[in-house]
Amino acid sequence: MEAIKDSVNKALEQLHITSPASQGIPAKEPTEEQLNELKSKYEKAGQAQVFAFYDSLSTAEKAGLYEQLSNFNPDYINEITEKALHPAHTEDASEAKLEPLPVEATSSVTDSKQEDLDKWYDSGLELVAENKVAVVLMAGGQGTRLGSSAPKGCYDIGLPSKKSLFQLQGERIKKVELLAQKKYAKENVTVPWYVMTSGPTRGPTEKFFEENKYFGLKKENVVVFEQGVLPCISNEGKILLESKSKVAVAPDGNGGIYQALINSGIVQDMGKRGIQHIHAYCVDNCLVKVADPAFIGFSASKSVDIATKVVRKRNAKESVGLILQKNGKPDVVEYSEIKEEDAEAKDSKNADLLKFRAANIVNHYYSYGFLESIPSWVKDLPHHVARKKIPFVDTESGNTVKPEKPNGIKLEQFVFDCFPLLTLDKFACMEVKREDEFSPLKNAPGTGEDDPETSKQDIMAQGKKWAQAAGATVVSEDPKAGIEISPLISYGGEGLDFVNTRTIKAPAVIESEE
Repeated sequence: MEAIKDSVNKALEQLHITSPASQGIPAKEPTEEQLNELKSKYEKAGQAQVFAFYDSLSTAEKAGLYEQLSNFNPDYINEITEKALHPAHTEDASEAKLEPLPVEATSSVTDSKQEDLDKWYDSGLELVAENKVAVVLMAGGQGTRLGSSAPKGCYDIGLPSKKSLFQLQGERIKKVELLAQKKYAKENVTVPWYVMTSGPTRGPTEKFFEENKYFGLKKENVVVFEQGVLPCISNEGKILLESKSKVAVAPDGNGGIYQALINSGIVQDMGKRGIQHIHAYCVDNCLVKVADPAFIGFSASKSVDIATKVVRKRNAKESVGLILQKNGKPDVVEYSEIKEEDAEAKDSKNADLLKFRAANIVNHYYSYGFLESIPSWVKDLPHHVARKKIPFVDTESGNTVKPEKPNGIKLEQFVFDCFPLLTLDKFACMEVKREDEFSPLKNAPGTGEDDPETSKQDIMAQGKKWAQAAGATVVSEDPKAGIEISPLISYGGEGLDFVNTRTIKAPAVIESEE
């Protein structure tokens, strides 16, 4: 344990950490000695411009800027900027040897035997019953594209019940706890829910959960934490100021989840709770099967460190990243990086299928052991460059500049950057049906694809299918009208015997057995 603590402490020294102010500790203006020590650090790194206006600031502003700058290591920022802008040559997908994942590392809901699916489900539900399963939600995004300034998880996609994405997911966790409790005769089953936010979404997310009584979950089992930020950098490699008293920062990408899990004490909390299996996913998928027992059971049966859920690529030209093996290591290759002949290649065993068809949906399993090892490898993950138009204060004139073309970069990491760290025997992949498990909310209302209307439609269509499979007759004037079934009534289509022989007029919502 001491070795792990030392690794964590070393990682925290190198990486940016959660600020005291964000934990409710008021910032204090530094002493002259403290200020000179920090200034010296930034001067040696060639980043002294961040103190350009320090002497003209108020006491509170000085304290805030000092605190913010104390949370960055300028040498580390220079190092990752240099590596991101001038990466060592690595083979891109067009040069690399690409192959599908080994057959023994994959399964498909479509092709698997029902007995295997049932076995994985039962073993996964048993792990839930033993309180060994946790869920990590990536929920840092705002609903800006949707016309909302609230966190995306608060969004109402238009269901008859008016439930938000957060509520749908929270109720699925509650239901899976109840299913495990009942099947294995347990009194208390807990699936802790760790919700990763960004700076702007943390407060509103915590308030939304509190106002909605944590969607039936216990408050102490819903843990909100914050992903890190990195300074925005000019095209000349200089840290930019957003105002005279504040550095311009941006979230460190969904790959920032790894150091956030350590920095926020989440992995340590999992250890105290005895968690062994973790499901991680993105907030914008309204169909996500949170803490899916079948996925947990499949992954655990393979004894892997990471597993992913994928859906079948619709066609060769669909703009999705692909999960495969690249030069003998598990990896994700973006659609823009793959050669046309590889994109269009057919499966040697089934000419109706693409050879590379495992579309990435950012839906992952992690072993606790892998997350516990984060400090030993997180500093080696690459940072990627996003060129952006970044408003900044000119340190010469003191004027705020709103650029018309990209003037700098934001550094980010991707959640799949760690995949190639694994050997193939520690990685697995489960293909699921898109219509059952993947409907992302990415676009503004009325777009016609991956928007609130398609999210609502997909949930209603799923409910209608479940009701009909349970023996209900569904009638409606509109053939597209569906049924919303509360997650508290059914997690995945089970427990609907009470609708057998019923006639249901769609659209409808089923929130109880009455």
